[in-house]
Amino acid sequence: MANLKEIRNRITSVSSTMQITSAMKMVSAAKLKKAQDAITAMRPYADKLTELLQNLSATLDENSGSKFAEQREVKKVLLVSITSNRGLAGAFNSNIIKETNHLITSVYADQEVSVLAIGKKANDAFKKSNRVIANKSEVLDDLTFDNVAEIAQFLMDSFTQNQADKIVLVYNKFKNAATQEIMAEQFLPIVPMEKDEEVELDYIFEPSKAEIVEQLIPKSLKTQLYKALRDSFASEHGARMTAMHKATDNATELRDQLKLTYNKARQASITNEILEIVGGAEALNN
Repeated sequence: MANLKEIRNRITSVSSTMQITSAMKMVSAAKLKKAQDAITAMRPYADKLTELLQNLSATLDENSGSKFAEQREVKKVLLVSITSNRGLAGAFNSNIIKETNHLITSVYADQEVSVLAIGKKANDAFKKSNRVIANKSEVLDDLTFDNVAEIAQFLMDSFTQNQADKIVLVYNKFKNAATQEIMAEQFLPIVPMEKDEEVELDYIFEPSKAEIVEQLIPKSLKTQLYKALRDSFASEHGARMTAMHKATDNATELRDQLKLTYNKARQASITNEILEIVGGAEALNN
């Protein structure tokens, strides 16, 4: 009977876990809808702003280029590792940490690499190696453009003050609820436009073209970081919803197996009791 009690306790435990994972799945599904709508609505604007900036930059003289486009010898690299503040999201966080480690140990092994952590999981992973120069995890609790703009300004200042020669964003790009693409996207210096033919712009500029570009670049960089965080935010809920769905399915399967084991054990116990009663009755008759 002790064995039966143990199985009953396991069934109760698995059932409780299944209820928790099912609830977390529904919560993530609700949050995913809002996050997906936000990044879907933002992408066309961000892409068009980047395209406009590249087209304008391509027509500027080399001497009038922006300070944010300065190409210099890369000695110091700053990686912006974007994870989440919470776990239970499958490989969402571990993939970013793994990619960041790959960049540190392989791609930028000859450079001095530091990390700006956005997300407690990234901060926990890299603070032991003393690479974290700043932890901006609190922005995920209130993900607004103004809050992200402050981080973008910090990155721009780091570049212009020669504290970093190259800045790279490492994040999950949202594709759908079950698929996220790991991105290592250069933030600064601005990637020069690759074009096969000359860009002809029949525009009248007021003020000058160079002044417009100088005003657009900070806004474009802030939008780029905000888009990356929005992508990561939507990816997090998609990954968590998928992980909790799989966990719920696994818990259901385990519970069914435990119930079958319990019924078999209970049947065997009843059979043994019947055999003992029959054996006792036979002994009395003899």
